[in-house]
Amino acid sequence: MSRVHDALRLAEQRSIPLEGPPITGGHIDSVSVVPFRPAPEAHLVGLFSSNEPPAEEFRTLRTRLNHLQTLQTLHTVVVTSPSPAEGKTFSAVNLALAQSHLAESSVLLGDFDLRRPVVHNLFQIDRAPGLSDYLTGQCSFSESLRRVEGLNLYLLPAGSPVRNPLELLNMRQAKVLFEELRRTFTWAIFDTPPLLFSADANLLSTMADGTILVVKIGATTFDNVARAMQSLCENNVLGIVANGARASELYSKYTYYYTKAD
Repeated sequence: MSRVHDALRLAEQRSIPLEGPPITGGHIDSVSVVPFRPAPEAHLVGLFSSNEPPAEEFRTLRTRLNHLQTLQTLHTVVVTSPSPAEGKTFSAVNLALAQSHLAESSVLLGDFDLRRPVVHNLFQIDRAPGLSDYLTGQCSFSESLRRVEGLNLYLLPAGSPVRNPLELLNMRQAKVLFEELRRTFTWAIFDTPPLLFSADANLLSTMADGTILVVKIGATTFDNVARAMQSLCENNVLGIVANGARASELYSKYTYYYTKAD
């Protein structure tokens, strides 16, 4: 029996009522519900009703991922970049929001950047309890989650600071968690550290079903892209998001390519 199932069974034994809808492949008990109150620096695009290019591009990315999901096993996705400040968090957050707008989807946005986590700040929620607290046995899986009110979106913040994030992510519990998440959520999208500044994203990409690489136009060098792709071995790279184009070039325009279906 996995730690996730053990945590859920413990929650049931405590007779804590379910908050939120059942999740595909299982259910999550006693999850705190938080209001959708993004911080100004979150830079969320107007996905609800906007027809502006940024919103359309994230819907396009969502559509392509959903199509690819019909061709191969694809539920857990790492979003990373070669270097800092290239838009990986911006892309991960807005992709998760776009997926959560579909009624049939249940979406997890996980902050696996334990070195410089920001997802909790963007949604103005507490950092802990979160991922690190669950992996170290300090809280249950349900207690580490937040459900965003009015959306099919669950947040897994980074949790309490840890001295060695790579060692924590290399624990067996992290690998088991990935297996459970792909059975529990339609999509689990993870913001991770940059590839060329730590080994965390490389490790996480081996556990996820696929990886999206974010690059910034005018900032990311060809050499860094090549090094990042080489570090990922190109075996599960789903595509590249080109971020930071001028408005006249369709801001946050995406270039996307598929891996061969399983």
